[in-house]
Amino acid sequence: MKAFYDADANLDLIKDRKVAIIGYGSQGHAHALNLKDSGVNVKVGLRADSKSKPRAEAEGLEVLEPAEAAKWGDVVMLLVPDELAPQIYASEIAPGLEQGDCFLVAHGFGVHFKKITPPDGVGVFLVAPKAPGHTVRREYARGRGVPMLIAVHADPNDNARSIALSYACAIGGGKAGILETTFKEETETDLFGEQTVLCGGLTALITAGYETLVEAGYAKEMAYFECVHELKLIIDLIYEGGIGNMRFSVSNTAEYGDLSRGPRIVTEETKKEMKKILSEIQSGSFADEFLAECKAGKPKFKALEKAGEDHPIEAVGKELRAMMPWMQENQAVTDR
Repeated sequence: MKAFYDADANLDLIKDRKVAIIGYGSQGHAHALNLKDSGVNVKVGLRADSKSKPRAEAEGLEVLEPAEAAKWGDVVMLLVPDELAPQIYASEIAPGLEQGDCFLVAHGFGVHFKKITPPDGVGVFLVAPKAPGHTVRREYARGRGVPMLIAVHADPNDNARSIALSYACAIGGGKAGILETTFKEETETDLFGEQTVLCGGLTALITAGYETLVEAGYAKEMAYFECVHELKLIIDLIYEGGIGNMRFSVSNTAEYGDLSRGPRIVTEETKKEMKKILSEIQSGSFADEFLAECKAGKPKFKALEKAGEDHPIEAVGKELRAMMPWMQENQAVTDR
């Protein structure tokens, strides 16, 4: 995949447009503020009773009702949770879209699974930073950026790709590199990574390791340190230089244990289940299940979430983190 940088984009393309950001969460605030600081004409779409409205206004942004913002903008970026996006699109955005406008997302979920269907004559593309919004904003403020993806779904006016690159550079992507993909690839790989490795696979592995040690009679504090706390050290090494960098940095004992025992944990049976999960994503059955769960009021979702919150690993973790107050500095999540 070829990487694009600032020199490959024309920033004036997005500066010549009116950009409406719908939503002001993690990604929404980062996109809006970075665009504003890049000299783009940007407004934010939020309901009058939104808790985010005073914050957006305090940060120098003009706030309109979502439908009003969508009608005002000729580039409309929808940055709301996946489960809310179809309804917000239908009621607030679709009525304001006109031929020649561009409709953007940062994740292809709604468009790819046909929960959102923009009209003919509207350019449809995604700009997806590969980092949380707080990081997108922080790195931009430092004169840097994070890698980003762009993908074009519909290009009736032969300008969607150029505007996507311009938008991505305006929020900092051109400093780190922008890769071009497709809605299908971005959506399906993103969901797969979250479910099998980054979130689902990782938290299940952590919990199983913690439980194994505690059930064998080891102190819960020791189990937490070995299965949770030290994970950051390993992830940082991999993040900075790949798996080989981690193996170079740990002890010979740890590396041999990694190479010889890891495949006994993640087996061919594990990969078979991964392939099953991928097929559920590809078929759209996961998307349908998730949206149906949300429509029903999230009973299963809330029960699973509550079970995770009540697990002993969370209590011991809270106690141990209190011993390390410096961990509170530069936290990515400050509003939990």
